[in-house]
Amino acid sequence: MNGAVESSLSKVPAVTLGFWIIKVAATTLGETGGDAVTMTLGLGYLVGTAIFAMILVAVVGAQTAAKRFHPFLYWAAIIATTMAGTTLADFFDRSLGIGYVGGSLLLFVFLMATLGIWYGSLGSVSVDTVATPRVEAFYWATIMFSQTLGTALGDWMADTTGLGYEGGALVFAAALGVVVVYFYTGVSRTLLFWAAFILTRPLGATVGDLLDKPVTAGGLALGRFSASAVLVAFIVACIVLLPQRSGRHPA
Repeated sequence: MNGAVESSLSKVPAVTLGFWIIKVAATTLGETGGDAVTMTLGLGYLVGTAIFAMILVAVVGAQTAAKRFHPFLYWAAIIATTMAGTTLADFFDRSLGIGYVGGSLLLFVFLMATLGIWYGSLGSVSVDTVATPRVEAFYWATIMFSQTLGTALGDWMADTTGLGYEGGALVFAAALGVVVVYFYTGVSRTLLFWAAFILTRPLGATVGDLLDKPVTAGGLALGRFSASAVLVAFIVACIVLLPQRSGRHPA
């Protein structure tokens, strides 16, 4: 009986309200933490990307090797993807001079290609199927591209369109509201999940910039390390206090 129950459990958490609260906080931390390393410490986007890429490989490797769902390990992997995504997107957009629009389009193509290959290989891109190393490889690759794309989209919305950080956050929050409305209309839950997952990243990016950017640039000037510390404490509290249970997949 225990084996049957264990075989029906996924290695990723069930998608609940608590999941989305932690996801937004994690993506916000990715923005403040990534900028703290690349800008505040002055290490630059390339070095910052290399640092977070090594952390990402280690944490995702541990997550993939784990036999069951571990809340702190899973969210550590999410935070690693969002920090690496922040520095990588900034490297594409700024260091390579691709720009926010060019970087967003390039990353969107990568994301859609990953989802297409995943679907073509396994017949589904649902998170309910994340239970084997092969599926996890597609899952984390998709997450990495979505986090990187979200950073570029957030910067484009806040800077290029002239809406600023508050305006950008409101736009992405409204887009998430549309996803919530469609949740009750019978639209594919898998499609809505990935739409929400992608949109929460630029929301976190704009909120993170709002927290740490100078007042003259439209931010609150809280400081990147201070904002990151507060977000870490909030995420840990959420993981401890909010229900964190494994999702289920077809046994």
